[in-house]
Amino acid sequence: MAATLSVGPGKTYATPCQAVSAAADNDVIEIDAAGNYDGDVCAIPRSGLTLRGVGGRAKIDAAGKSAGGKAIWVIQGDDTVVEDIEFSGATVPDQNGAGIRQEGVNLTVRGCYFHDNDDGILAGDKQGSTIVIEYTEFANNGFGDGQSHNVYINRVDKLVFQYNYSHHAKVGHLLKTRALENHILYNRLTGEDGNSSYEIDVPNGGKTILLGNLIQQGPSTDNGGIITYAVEGATNPSTSLFVVNNTVVNDRPNGGTFVNIASGVAPAVVRNNLFVGPGTIVTQQDAVQEGNVQGDAMFVDKAGFDYRLQVGSPAVDRGVLPGQAEGFDLTPRYHYVHPASAVGRMTVDTVD
Repeated sequence: MAATLSVGPGKTYATPCQAVSAAADNDVIEIDAAGNYDGDVCAIPRSGLTLRGVGGRAKIDAAGKSAGGKAIWVIQGDDTVVEDIEFSGATVPDQNGAGIRQEGVNLTVRGCYFHDNDDGILAGDKQGSTIVIEYTEFANNGFGDGQSHNVYINRVDKLVFQYNYSHHAKVGHLLKTRALENHILYNRLTGEDGNSSYEIDVPNGGKTILLGNLIQQGPSTDNGGIITYAVEGATNPSTSLFVVNNTVVNDRPNGGTFVNIASGVAPAVVRNNLFVGPGTIVTQQDAVQEGNVQGDAMFVDKAGFDYRLQVGSPAVDRGVLPGQAEGFDLTPRYHYVHPASAVGRMTVDTVD
């Protein structure tokens, strides 16, 4: 029978890693947010664990340490759930120190905060694995070499990235994924006043759905690409890309490319998006483009990232039927709410 292990001041275990050492498969580890866990780093070999902060978000700063030269937590077990924990300060000599290094099969991260690491989450290749990240913030991750990112998912079966806030990566990308299938839904990915590179990078293709996201490229980036697809080679089995009902803003004065798609892949579906700022909408000549609007959208407060539409906006009621993505309904059901949340979306008459 699964047990609940309590961590924190006056609890059975002083630190999360002490509880990890004592845990059996499928146990729950509850970490009191009142505790100080700086430098408490470890590998997590058990499967089915749930590790969650209680009484607020528990904070773990690497404090110059790492597990195996990799991360604060190196998750080796399968089917792990991590909730309400803050990870910071992970840096290692190979410049890929992560808040979480995922090596097992299946991971869910919910309500967490990753900041000031070489990588926020770094997931290695793992066949059969699904990674779900939701209601989580990523900020100021990246070594600064362009090879480390807020979120970096390698070759897993599926990534579901929803209701998150990713911003201010240090030269790297706000989200990079090599997963075979990607559902990127209702997030805010904004470079803001930082020097992030791509907002979304899907370098090897894969069935990818971008639905209902708020995406912004800041004025200080050196890279004009915002969303890139298969630019390192379309090595994943599918090259289906669906970009639907997103708001994409380019604040880079020199322009750029909103959706950069490598040659030789299936025609993308680019539908019902709002593109604001200078730049090319999509590089693929045979992409299906319907219901998109480019130009001044009449946002409530563009400088404040309030991308709601004012009355009279040219984007109101300009959409077409969103359609399907190989069985996935592309009708937007939610919209992002700051910070790192979402609420149900009501559509009246024609979709915006």
